[in-house]
Amino acid sequence: ICSRDEQKQHEMALDLPPARFPIRYFLGDVRDLERLIEVSRGVDVFVHAAAMKHVPAAEANPMECVRTNILGSYNVVQAAHRNSIAKVVALSTDKAALPANAYGASKLLLERVFLQADETGDCRFSVVRYANVFGSKGSVVPLFLKRRSSGVLPITNPEMTRFSITMADAIDLVNFAIREGWGGEVILPVAP
Repeated sequence: ICSRDEQKQHEMALDLPPARFPIRYFLGDVRDLERLIEVSRGVDVFVHAAAMKHVPAAEANPMECVRTNILGSYNVVQAAHRNSIAKVVALSTDKAALPANAYGASKLLLERVFLQADETGDCRFSVVRYANVFGSKGSVVPLFLKRRSSGVLPITNPEMTRFSITMADAIDLVNFAIREGWGGEVILPVAP
């Protein structure tokens, strides 16, 4: 596990202690290529889940979004090639289809970076594309639960629909990509 959030790593290590689970915890950031190369040595599978994912924050800070979501993804590709990692899976979003904001555009470019990376070397690069994961950090569910006592839920348009999956389905999709991914594809779940 490599992330820049030591608190989340600490909480995860309490739930999944390294003495009982074969997990190593590293502090690092996808923006730091040398650190990614260092922590990914000897890795067989790399799941790239790092992202700046809040749409308003990406709109207000587009270059930060570029640095994390696009250049960080390129760094993942470079580290994977440098360390000959067999399988690399990136998480994307339905907002990458016909993007209407900086976040969606950055994820579309992440997908392009991964698809191009699969054309060279022995690493297999796949992308899973889904949307709102119920109950994940940053999903609409905690906001709706917080606001339900007011009797009014904030929505942008009464005609809108949301594509949502459970956390278990999201994990299953990543596992599917690891097991079955050919490389060079965007894998979409079938969902209403």
